[in-house]
Amino acid sequence: MIEIDRITRLYNGVPAVDAVTMTVETGTVTVIVGTSGSGKTTLLRMINRLEEPSSGEVRINGESTLTIKPHILRRRIGYAIQGHGLFPHHTVARNIGAVPELLNWSADKISARVDELLRLFSMEPATFRNRYPGELSGGQQQRVGVARALASRPDLLLMDEPFGALDPVIRTRAQDDLRRIQKQLGSTIILVTHDMEEAIRLADRVAVMDSGQLVQHGTPAEIITRPATEFVADMVGRVERPLRLLSLVPVSELVEEGVAEGEALPVDASLRDALSVCLWTGRAAVPVEQDGVLVGRVTFEAIRARARAHP
Repeated sequence: MIEIDRITRLYNGVPAVDAVTMTVETGTVTVIVGTSGSGKTTLLRMINRLEEPSSGEVRINGESTLTIKPHILRRRIGYAIQGHGLFPHHTVARNIGAVPELLNWSADKISARVDELLRLFSMEPATFRNRYPGELSGGQQQRVGVARALASRPDLLLMDEPFGALDPVIRTRAQDDLRRIQKQLGSTIILVTHDMEEAIRLADRVAVMDSGQLVQHGTPAEIITRPATEFVADMVGRVERPLRLLSLVPVSELVEEGVAEGEALPVDASLRDALSVCLWTGRAAVPVEQDGVLVGRVTFEAIRARARAHP
């Protein structure tokens, strides 16, 4: 558990982060979202003491981070940034193994961990471990950056706009990768973004920052349906609210008996995905499958009724 307790950061007497209090449960993804200058990155950097708080404290499993030497603390916390920050003259394997090496892991243990993480990110070790960052695509570099942050099995992974430099297609894949791996590893992640779409897609809980203050902290559904301030409502997007809400609901919740034409959607696809198919193809229903077996359909009318139920 991560406890952020009235943490404040002043610059020339002006608060960049103003008495923020928030709890992050173990094994969850919390996304801090806000516009430029809202304090979200400063808040993130105070967790691993890249920025020192002016007052307040952060506790990890009950232990104040102020009682831990900063370099020791940072070895316990993974950190991934926009643009990945890889060492260009080191191989992929050496980049991923950097922190375990500082922690005096054996060479065999580091090598095994590198291969384990590369496979987790669908990168064949024999192909990628001896390559250099310049020989990788942007998406592959970002995967290696996240793998490096996870290498020492940290208690916590901090991510600052990790996908901001990626093009939209690769960005979506990278987000899917992160969510899949987080579920597999049970990692606790705090991620900063300015993109509400990304926040809703990734988060168990969303923290919205405005002018240094935490103005709302709740589930994506709560943020969408009950924005606490006009600023939060604007961040969500008034027109986009029904679509964002549909993106949180799997088609499995509205599957009914019956047949429909066209390519089937997987049962864990979202109602937003199903609505897109209906609108694009002009169909009134979309077939749904699970493990390659058709299990029913979801209809346009059912999706529309669900959207209307949450103004």
